[in-house]
Amino acid sequence: MTEVERLVTGDDWLRALEFATRLRSRSFHNVLLIHQAHADHYAQGLVPAPTPTYVAGFRQWQTLGRSVMKGQPGTQIMAPVKVRVASMTPNDPNSWRRLAGGERAKPGETTRSKMVGLRPAYVWDISQTEGDPIPEKPRPKFLEGAAPDGLWEALAEHITKRGFDLRLVSNAKAIGGCNGITDFMTRSVSVRVDMDDAAMVRTLAHEAGHVVLHGPIDMQEDAARHRGIREVEAEGVSLMITAAHGMDSRQYTVPYVSRWASQVPGKDPVQVVQDTGARVRVAAISILNYLDTEKIPDGTPRLEDNHPARATSGGVDRSHRARGSDSVERSGL
Repeated sequence: MTEVERLVTGDDWLRALEFATRLRSRSFHNVLLIHQAHADHYAQGLVPAPTPTYVAGFRQWQTLGRSVMKGQPGTQIMAPVKVRVASMTPNDPNSWRRLAGGERAKPGETTRSKMVGLRPAYVWDISQTEGDPIPEKPRPKFLEGAAPDGLWEALAEHITKRGFDLRLVSNAKAIGGCNGITDFMTRSVSVRVDMDDAAMVRTLAHEAGHVVLHGPIDMQEDAARHRGIREVEAEGVSLMITAAHGMDSRQYTVPYVSRWASQVPGKDPVQVVQDTGARVRVAAISILNYLDTEKIPDGTPRLEDNHPARATSGGVDRSHRARGSDSVERSGL
């Protein structure tokens, strides 16, 4: 059974999203590749911990004053191959042309990057490297039942700026027995207030997931086929947002959400989980990037802006084992 196949049973789905939170600078597919490879390395005694902390390529580690230790295996991920394109009429999808190497856009043209394929790249966890320490900001820690300062307010602002009214109701009975509910017809989000702060924030993050990912068209689809997917996605967004703020929301995330992936007619459950995870990651990160709150690191090592070894460039590293090659790596994959 592959790592992806294991995600459709039990609470492995939850662990995968929590893992994706710690490596949220990477695509969901690459997170799964790193997850499986690191677990294998740990089983072989090559790394000291079962999960990675900071992950980067050969050249990026060098720019951060560290080097991959001899003999340490790299984890293969898939890096996007991008080209520069230009257009005089950017609203016309057929007007974009590819710029040759070194070619500049014509006056009046709009330029952007376009992904045209994928190629292998290799990354290593910080435990597979040696050298200068990577400065870490304090990680948020909160007592059970409490919520991070400012997270409720930031989520509420995010929701209201998307055109939804936030309503606080006295108890679950007021909203059909739910902790919270998003109504796309009235453009409102309701949350019950007879819960502790952590539960209210987790619920609001769940509803923020609905606001970002779903809409009236989704609500009109066959509930037996799609309701579970919507709930899995919204709860996944909540899990990533709360985990990124040092909260443990697993006790609130019921195990049945992962089982919904196996109940979607006509779809392979492995693909359902991969597709759901990718959508959850994109939605959660879009919300996290908006929130001006203290979060755990995103898995990409960085130095302070004024540090002399500040990384300024990247590339794609093709070396599978550290051997002092001239390969380069492109970060953020």
